[in-house]
Amino acid sequence: MAARRRRLKFRSWHRGTKEADLLIGGFCDRHLNSWGEDMIAWYESLLEEQDVDIMAWAIGTQPVPERFQGAAMDAMKVLDYIPMPEKSAKT
Repeated sequence: MAARRRRLKFRSWHRGTKEADLLIGGFCDRHLNSWGEDMIAWYESLLEEQDVDIMAWAIGTQPVPERFQGAAMDAMKVLDYIPMPEKSAKT
């Protein structure tokens, strides 16, 4: 299971665009350690989808397919897991 979790973390943070990395990788970082077998299987299936689709579902610009609807997608939609760089004060 540990190797499976490491693989998911890597796949989450190496999507191809910075935006997808932040959204999908941030979600993984926030929730992966609390997931059991069923959630890991759901997430593995989600990672097979295109980044633009996952991002559209998370931000609500496209309807979520039935197979991905539920508490996990609801958590992804909150977007509170995305690390935000601190703004520097202008002088």
